[in-house]
Amino acid sequence: MASIHGLKPSRAGVRGSRRRSLALHASLITGVLLSAFPFYWAVVMSTHTSSEIFSYPPKLLPGTHFLDNVRSLFDAIDFFGSMANSLLVATTVTFLVLLFDSLAAFVFAKFAFPGKRLLFGLLMLIFMVPMQLQAIPQFVIMARLGWIGSMTALIVPAAANAFGIFWMRQYMKSAIHDELLDASRIDGANFLRQYWHVALPVVRPGLAFLAIFTFMGQWNDYAWPLIALTDPGNVTLQVALSQLNGTHGTTDYGMVMTGALLALVPLLIVFAIGARQIIGDLGKGAIK
Repeated sequence: MASIHGLKPSRAGVRGSRRRSLALHASLITGVLLSAFPFYWAVVMSTHTSSEIFSYPPKLLPGTHFLDNVRSLFDAIDFFGSMANSLLVATTVTFLVLLFDSLAAFVFAKFAFPGKRLLFGLLMLIFMVPMQLQAIPQFVIMARLGWIGSMTALIVPAAANAFGIFWMRQYMKSAIHDELLDASRIDGANFLRQYWHVALPVVRPGLAFLAIFTFMGQWNDYAWPLIALTDPGNVTLQVALSQLNGTHGTTDYGMVMTGALLALVPLLIVFAIGARQIIGDLGKGAIK
């Protein structure tokens, strides 16, 4: 009995563990509240008029002007048309990036060929070039091809990117075992069958992250669509929302925040689907 009692933790140890646990939970809750407050404030602003937004003391509870702001937003811009343009660009680019980047990453990660290190080094150099330096030559190329003003000028240049190849290459190096590829070669699988039946099922969490990252980047892109889409009636959602900013003292901030809030809905849906895919596949892998 003495040995059994000796294994029990002391009261001081239990109290200390509880205090640490309470402090940890309190800090986590505080962090969540601080992180969620800007989103809550955006919701509150979208339900008030501009005069109410700048009133003092500030109104911290939702108001009653959300539907009025929505009607003003739809009257000011072609919200659904520009959202359809953004959905077209973001969805197409995401699909192409997942296809091309995963193919290139599979080759870099699991196959040997002459000039492999040189090509990967050039890829890393491209990865470090900022978008601002690429804008002018990219615009010249698109203009010579006659694509300026069309969605093609947004989709084709973004169909593959250095970050996606680098990310999937690093993921595939550790996730895909060489034994699986050797077994598939013995069974007579060619490159495409190895890619489709061996590589892709293993790296779905990595693809899900890349899909979320790419979709969010294309959805929120503002600078290049503003340059490439010369027709004001054929713009993406972010460019259309920028048209809501009037001259000094005339901007309806309630309407602007309503547009920004509605623009978040597709992102939240994509993030929820992608995060569920990541967590589900990681859970399956842990069980296996």
